[in-house]
Amino acid sequence: MSTEHPDGKEPQRWGRVSKRRQRLRKASAPGRSYARNVGRFLIRRLLFTVFVLFVVSLITFVIFVKLPASDPARRATGRATTEENIEAAREAFGLNRPVYVQYARFAQGLIPWPGLFLNEDVYFSYTNFVPVKEEIFARLPVSATLALGAAITWLLIGIPVGIVSAVRRGTVTDRAGMVFALLGVSMPVFWLGYVLLYIFWFRLGWAPPSGIPIGTSVWEAVLQGRFILPWIVVSLTFAAFYARMIRGNLIETMNEDYIRTARAKGLTEHRVIYKHGLRAALSPVITMFGLDLAAVLAGSFITETIFNLPGIGQYAVASIFRNDFPSVMGVTIFGAFFIAIANLCVDIAYAYVDPRVRFS
Repeated sequence: MSTEHPDGKEPQRWGRVSKRRQRLRKASAPGRSYARNVGRFLIRRLLFTVFVLFVVSLITFVIFVKLPASDPARRATGRATTEENIEAAREAFGLNRPVYVQYARFAQGLIPWPGLFLNEDVYFSYTNFVPVKEEIFARLPVSATLALGAAITWLLIGIPVGIVSAVRRGTVTDRAGMVFALLGVSMPVFWLGYVLLYIFWFRLGWAPPSGIPIGTSVWEAVLQGRFILPWIVVSLTFAAFYARMIRGNLIETMNEDYIRTARAKGLTEHRVIYKHGLRAALSPVITMFGLDLAAVLAGSFITETIFNLPGIGQYAVASIFRNDFPSVMGVTIFGAFFIAIANLCVDIAYAYVDPRVRFS
């Protein structure tokens, strides 16, 4: 005897499958919605990154075109030259073209894509005729070593000082930590660098001289201790700022209702502080750390100049004094690109760390 429906359908069985599929669709809908929100967020941030690069490059271009310190063509051809050679140099550099055409040549290097970003055909030095990209990438290991070492140093100093000052609020330890923070924020970088060089290198001889000798790799310079004083100089200001920020955040967090609830449940004070309070207090640190690291990586101009480190910051300072516009333009775009990408990564990481933040 057949059990099929007169229309050849099985309404109950297919009805169960349809309901199961509906439940699966409902279960996967939040995931798809979240993925769409993340995708839209990333696209908006990437477009904003391109816009930031455009604005920064346009401002830099206008400043160097409207306020030139000297004629790049005359500087490139030397003192003993002729007007014909100067005009030929202007033609080669594109300096005799309209301003918008000159900027359009440089705008090709704004696109963060291999072969387009800092295009070698346009971004080359007026002084040594070397592509700016090669100079930046050759000096990047020095700046990266300085930035990463300083970042580790200021985290190892600033976070413990801020935690201890917040936990022992009003004590001698708290006052000592805040005095350290005040001194770290108040001391200028150039002054601190020269003082440390004078004391630890010139007077005591505990630290090696500044600079990296020719033929010495970055790793060998690290092993020789040539980055110790620069790390201290760069990290001290950041460590002081982080200590004050973590202290204030942790004190504010410890007065929240969920902290009082955790204490009412009988949790130990150590667990309340380090498991519940510290996580919320450290959330703003993620934002600041990403941007600070990108800024230091883009170039510590004063520190690299004082300690004679051949990094991106020293290259930028030398290019400014030589009025080498393409080099300054390349370093500016490179730094802005790093900071914009770091800001994007920080926004994503902050949304995962803090459940109160959502992609919108």
